[in-house]
Amino acid sequence: MILTGPEIAREAAAGRITIKPFDTSDVEPNSYGFHLGPTLLTYDEPVLHPERRARRHTIILPTSGRTLLPERLYLGHTQEVIGSDHYAATLYACRSISTLGAWITFSAPLGHTGAIVAWTLEIRVAQPTLMYPGMRIGKVAFWRTRGTIERYRGRYEGSRTVVESRLSAEFVRHENGCDP
Repeated sequence: MILTGPEIAREAAAGRITIKPFDTSDVEPNSYGFHLGPTLLTYDEPVLHPERRARRHTIILPTSGRTLLPERLYLGHTQEVIGSDHYAATLYACRSISTLGAWITFSAPLGHTGAIVAWTLEIRVAQPTLMYPGMRIGKVAFWRTRGTIERYRGRYEGSRTVVESRLSAEFVRHENGCDP
């Protein structure tokens, strides 16, 4: 069951949901509007390999904004630290952003119970699009869970800014060079 915006605000005030910083003007009917953080990452390699950490570079968004380009993956982050030990979360783009042809969470929108982080966003644009740090870019919804809650303890735990893929940490080689 999805929480209403007023319920999100009540649960945040009670400490059962974390949204920092929290602004009551960002409470929506069934979600909370979040903002784009100032840091982006892009990969610098023509082919990304899941077994190796890719070369990448950091972009700090100026207050005047930066034009994001098509055919490029940008990793951004939420300005807010968001999550809950009591609820699961899902992140979505604002309609206003998606109708500009910008996608911010197209394959990883689920926030596990216990993941309280600045969320890394997968950003792609259909045509050159200006983005600003601090602009409202998406919304987070919270969901009641059913069953025993197991707190998230994954490789992105504790994130406070954008984080590149950590998939390479899963690959362990045997001495003979073969995958396990």
